[in-house]
This record gives sequence, structure tokens and C-alpha cells, in this order.
Amino acid sequence: MGFTIGGSRGIRDLGIRDLRTGARRRGRSSACTAVAEFTGLWGWDVVPGARAASGVCSCGRVDCPAPGAHPLDFAPEVPAGSTLDEVSEAWARFPGASVMLPVGRSFDVIEVAGCAGRRALTRLERMGVPVGPVAVTPQGRAHFLVAAGTAAELPRLLYRMGWDAPSALDLRGLGPGTHVTAPPSDRGGLGPVRWLRPPALDSATKPPQARLLLGTLAYVAHRSRA
Repeated sequence: MGFTIGGSRGIRDLGIRDLRTGARRRGRSSACTAVAEFTGLWGWDVVPGARAASGVCSCGRVDCPAPGAHPLDFAPEVPAGSTLDEVSEAWARFPGASVMLPVGRSFDVIEVAGCAGRRALTRLERMGVPVGPVAVTPQGRAHFLVAAGTAAELPRLLYRMGWDAPSALDLRGLGPGTHVTAPPSDRGGLGPVRWLRPPALDSATKPPQARLLLGTLAYVAHRSRA
């Protein structure tokens, strides 16, 4: 048996370290281990994604608009709460798939240039602002996970704070219908996505409201573009 959120062998009985070491002992891949953590610990749905090599996407489309950076259309989601055994069985059907997270369910994403994201994260942590998980892609973009519903509200929030439109600041809100590649997967054949701030129980299961981060993100993004 595996674990589920709130189950008898869930978070209360197994620590994150136990899950990781247990998965390694069973010979599971790093991607499979990550999926098990995402579904079982953080309550996120996961989708198997395409991979790319030399610009060629594993989906088989010659004209693929996003090689190695989109879900596999024929692969079912691995739902939140899946057990280790269920994750292993599901992922074994798509060996080598990237790990992708649907946005707009448990969280939305604020995307910003990687350099600005790193500086903003340092400022936010120094100020003691609660920050959720933050990832950086090999394309040089930082993804701040925030409360669901943020993407639709981003222009209004920035306007109320006196900032320009998101595009002028190189800020972008990602919401329902989009997906992000999660560590440790490769994105677009350019290298792995990495955590700048990895998930934790408090920040992953209840990501922060965007308004807590947005002022700092907008300020740093503006300074970076000046």
C-alpha cells in the first residue's frame, strides 16, 4: 500500500524524508518519486508531458508548437491523492515522460524573468513574507506558485498598486488551461527545471495570496527592465 493525503499512512505517519528514501529503496525513478510527492504530499494533480531532443518533440508532431513543453494528449492525469503504487503503475506506462502540473486548480503561477525572480525571492524572504514554491526554468523564467484565481486578477491587482500592465513589467499570470513543467524534469530539451524554493507543507497546500508578493515582484521586475 502507499499513502494518501490524510490517510492512515499519510502525512501524519510518514515524513517527507521517509517517502523519498522509501521510493529510492523500491528503485523508482526520480520523476516517479517526484510525482508521488506532488500527488500524495502536496495534493497536486500531475500530467505526463512530452520530451524534446534536438528540437524534436516526443509527441510525434513535426510542427509541434512547443516541443518538450506540453502534456501528452493521450496520457491520463495522475490525480491528487494517488498512492505510491498507483503512481508507479501509471508512470511506467509513459517511461521518460516529463512531469507537468496543471495550473488553476491548487495554484496559479506568476511568471517573471529568472534574474528578477531570484532577486525578488531574496527580498521577500528577508522581509519575512510568506512565499510558496518557486521554480526556475532553463529558459530563464521564474515561476512563483500563488493562490488559485490570481491570473485573472493580475491586471487589476497591478493597477490598484499603481503599476503598469503585466506585459510592460514582463510579468505573466498563468491560470486554468496552462501547465508548468515541474522539477526534476527537462523542459524543451534545454535542461531541467529546478526549485529555487522547494515545496513545504504550509506553502504547497495553501500557497500565498498574490497581493503579498506582487508589490515586490513588480518593483524588482521594473528595476530589472529599467
